[in-house]
Amino acid sequence: MDEVVEQVAILSPSETPGLDPERLAELYARLGARDGENMVCRAMEELACRLGQADRFYEEGDLAQMRKCTRALGAIAGEIGMTGLSRIAIDVVQCIDDGDAVALAATLARLARIGEGSLYAVWDLQDLSV
Repeated sequence: MDEVVEQVAILSPSETPGLDPERLAELYARLGARDGENMVCRAMEELACRLGQADRFYEEGDLAQMRKCTRALGAIAGEIGMTGLSRIAIDVVQCIDDGDAVALAATLARLARIGEGSLYAVWDLQDLSV
């Protein structure tokens, strides 16, 4: 008898968060160091909260609230230079609008991954500028 050898490939998606450091520099220049830092910190807190809310709305099947939450998340991300996160939020909204459940699940997972990476990237940039 031939022996069957099974191999399982484990995929670990990895991509660099799209971050525009110039956008952060513009904010700090326009608002001043203290107010700029306060705005970025508030935005990061709001993004972390909305990432969790989007996931919760998805689990509850509340796509209308998820859409609203994700649109706001994308706008906030764009304001502080998280270009990759902003683009993915737009993709999530498009998946909701298209009614594509499979694409929505995959894109939401990507949003969570890039969201976390983007928050760390901004945090690291702030540490460098202090």
